[in-house]
Amino acid sequence: MIGYIAKRLLLAIPLVLFISIVCFTLIQIAPGDAVTNLITPRMSPEVIANIRAKYGLDKPAYLQYFYWLANILRGEFGYSLATHDSIGKNLAVRIPATAALVLPAYFASMLLALALGLLSAFRKGKLTDKIIDAFTSVMLSVPIFWLALLAIYFFSYYLKLFPIFGMHTLGREGDFADLAWHLALPCAVLMFAFLPDQIRYIRASGIRELAQDYVTVQRSYGAGAFELLTRHVMRNAMLPMVTLMGMSLPMIVTGAFVTESIFAWPGVGAYFVNAIKGSDYPVVMGILLLSSTLVILGNLISDVLYGLIDPRIRLGRS
Repeated sequence: MIGYIAKRLLLAIPLVLFISIVCFTLIQIAPGDAVTNLITPRMSPEVIANIRAKYGLDKPAYLQYFYWLANILRGEFGYSLATHDSIGKNLAVRIPATAALVLPAYFASMLLALALGLLSAFRKGKLTDKIIDAFTSVMLSVPIFWLALLAIYFFSYYLKLFPIFGMHTLGREGDFADLAWHLALPCAVLMFAFLPDQIRYIRASGIRELAQDYVTVQRSYGAGAFELLTRHVMRNAMLPMVTLMGMSLPMIVTGAFVTESIFAWPGVGAYFVNAIKGSDYPVVMGILLLSSTLVILGNLISDVLYGLIDPRIRLGRS
């Protein structure tokens, strides 16, 4: 397993470089840049040229890429063209805020999806299964921004149970209870956004496992529904969830764009959206690089977890 992980990590290096080249090329051919947003009609061509030279935008694209890559290898993400702030410092502040929102929502939805998906698979074709299937169909068709706006209207504006936006009340930045109060509503909205896909993955996997011979044997031994699902079916049915967990890892960096924007949550998602709006390409490149790296790392973690959950995979690999 250690050799397999080391081999995957070595193969990931050229893949990350290739992804960075593709992203940089797409950004170069995109119309406009951050300097376009800074110049005014009254500026002379000489002033505009000086501004571009100041940020290194007057150099050929391949030189800009090599300078950027050299800074990345030194652990420097550079500076925002719009705000002149350090991108690394901004990400160090915003990634924990995004993780505080995404991780609880994801794991809560995973636990709920595991229960509802297995129940739906066990009661296939019956009323319980139809109710859960109707719920997932409705939630899949509801846009997350509309769900967020409804939650804000009913729970924040009408019932006044939760704050409308932000991560902290002014003056209570270190208060955990205040953080939980602000976190509850966007976390719930994000959880319901994750939930339908997870339920369908678990249900499909559960139906497949319930048709296996080992389930028939356990039923013949008199195993009850709870024992059958929790001791025998659940572990095998969790394999699709491992893939989802690995692919969701980039969300810790990229964040939940819509949810963070609507609730004014100071995470990476909102930071990324603002950078795209302002053509702040160093910020966009930094976040894209982290996201692509986490996609590769997520796939590697999924493969390792497959071997831990299913001994057949581990023994086959040996």
